[in-house]
Amino acid sequence: GQLVQSGGGSVQAGGSLRLSCAASGYISCDMAWFRQAPGKEREMVSSINWADTTTYADSVKGRFTISRDNAKNALILQMTSLKTEDTAVYYCAACNAPTYAYWGLGTQVTVSS
Repeated sequence: GQLVQSGGGSVQAGGSLRLSCAASGYISCDMAWFRQAPGKEREMVSSINWADTTTYADSVKGRFTISRDNAKNALILQMTSLKTEDTAVYYCAACNAPTYAYWGLGTQVTVSS
């Protein structure tokens, strides 16, 4: 099994993007989205645990939504009201908090002003 990411791309500030992470075999685990911007440390953006309890970084609260699509065995990150500072490579991760044993390869999100 592996985590296969899709979505992302380039958008203007204020726009929306949707990231998806196909996670067959891992969908019932704790899962999370991380991001890493150039020259910065990797940071957790959002997480969802086995009980579907979610957390968000303060910088994305009210703008990003994490969810599971159990029918498709996928982890979703819906991003709205995007800002230039959201530009980063985004990674999905699974099983389990806090270290996450499995990682996607990353997808670029670029937000222009």
